[in-house]
Amino acid sequence: MFVRFVLSMQLMTKIDHIGAQILRELARDGRISNLVLAEKVGLSPSACSRRVTEMERAGIINGYRARIDPAQIGRGYVVYVAVGLAEHTKSAQFTFERAMNGADEVTECHNVAGAFEYMLRVEVEDLPAYKAFHTNTLGTVPHVRSITSYMVMGSPKDMRS
Repeated sequence: MFVRFVLSMQLMTKIDHIGAQILRELARDGRISNLVLAEKVGLSPSACSRRVTEMERAGIINGYRARIDPAQIGRGYVVYVAVGLAEHTKSAQFTFERAMNGADEVTECHNVAGAFEYMLRVEVEDLPAYKAFHTNTLGTVPHVRSITSYMVMGSPKDMRS
C-alpha cells in the first residue's frame, strides 16, 4: 500500500514523457482501447493499463466524457462573457455562482483575477437566444455591474472538440 501511495505521489508531481503521451492520447480519444493506447505510447498493454490506473487513482485523470457538437443540438452560437460584480463579497459571489449553475446556457463559469470577476462560456442557438439570456438571466442577477460579450467567430484550435 505504501509503495502505491508513493507512486501516486510521484505521478502527481511529475509526469514523464510516456505519461504525457498517454494523457494526450486519452484527451484526443477517451474511448481508445488499452491495446491501441499501449501501441501508440510504446508500452506493453499491462504496463499501459497500470499507468492509466495509477493516474486515475492519483486524480490526474478524473473522468471520461462524451464530446458533443453544440451546433448539432442547437447550441452552435458561442459567446464568452466577462462579468463584473458591483460588490466583492462572498455573498455576491455565491449568489452569482448559484445563478450560473442554474443557467443551462452557461457551459463554463470561471472566477478570474483582473478587470472583472467572472468569465463565462455561453452556448445558445443564435443571437436572439443570446439576447434573451443576456436580458432575462444575466440582467436579473443581483450585483452584476458589467457584462461584456465576445462572440466566437471561429475556433482554429479547440481541444474540447
